[in-house]
Amino acid sequence: MLKKLEIPIQVARICKTLSVDTRVKIVQMLKRQALCVRAIASRLKISESAVSQHLRILRDADLVTPDKRGYWVHYQVNPETMEQWREVIGELLKQEKTGA
Repeated sequence: MLKKLEIPIQVARICKTLSVDTRVKIVQMLKRQALCVRAIASRLKISESAVSQHLRILRDADLVTPDKRGYWVHYQVNPETMEQWREVIGELLKQEKTGA
């Protein structure tokens, strides 16, 4: 469980990481299945170098993890980080009870 003081820092990090729609699309795709850079680029119709830049940011945030398979690296969502982020965002969006 995060301390209340840590929540704003974590929310800011999450929002910054997901502030680009392409990164959100990549996460959505990787939730369904592990994919390599070429497959992601093909599906999003963007360059492989652009995908690699987005994946670097997602890796730095520990949201995706690489899995080397022969010559290819497939990326998948890190379920532990997804759960932590769900809790942090849930805490932000939780309605505070007021004494009325």
